[in-house]
Amino acid sequence: MTTLAAGNTLAASFASQKPAWRLAWYAFLAIGGTVVITLAAKTQVPFWPVPMTLQTLAILALGAAYGARLGGATLLLYLLEGAVGLPVFVGTPEKGIGLAYMMGPTGGYLLGFVLLAMIAGWAADRGWSTNPFKLGAAMLVGEVAMLVLGALWVGYLFGADKILVYGVGPFILTDLVKLAIAAALIPALWTLAPHRDDRQV
Repeated sequence: MTTLAAGNTLAASFASQKPAWRLAWYAFLAIGGTVVITLAAKTQVPFWPVPMTLQTLAILALGAAYGARLGGATLLLYLLEGAVGLPVFVGTPEKGIGLAYMMGPTGGYLLGFVLLAMIAGWAADRGWSTNPFKLGAAMLVGEVAMLVLGALWVGYLFGADKILVYGVGPFILTDLVKLAIAAALIPALWTLAPHRDDRQV
């Protein structure tokens, strides 16, 4: 885990150069990241055409701050928490918990969250997280990948005619808004990052 975050990421810029402290830092970020995603999933904001949660905003921001490996590991930990029955997803525990919930209509999107974080993180690993346009373009690719997986699973469960109506349409506008916020937020946060010589030891 000591090499989970690439040196070009915000996560790595605050990490200690001592292996033990670096390991603890990345473990803290992974666990803390799942808490942030859970809280974002439970936060609903009025919007049109449907209310939106802040979940994909949190995933985009964490992926871009953490990098592909740490971001992907954080999302896998989040899914594991949900699989064992913790109420970390939107609609849990009201609409079910655990694997039964994950195999429902949101299953494809949950898997897509991992891709979303990793693609945003891939951009950050290459130093794109200081440029909102490059970062936003990569995030858009991640959004498309997530929506495709989610829509295909909706189509599998309910029929191909439901893919656009229920699998994609309601989320396009809300996700674009969250993408724009995340793409602007992460470059702004770089102003808080320490210089390499000033990192914690």
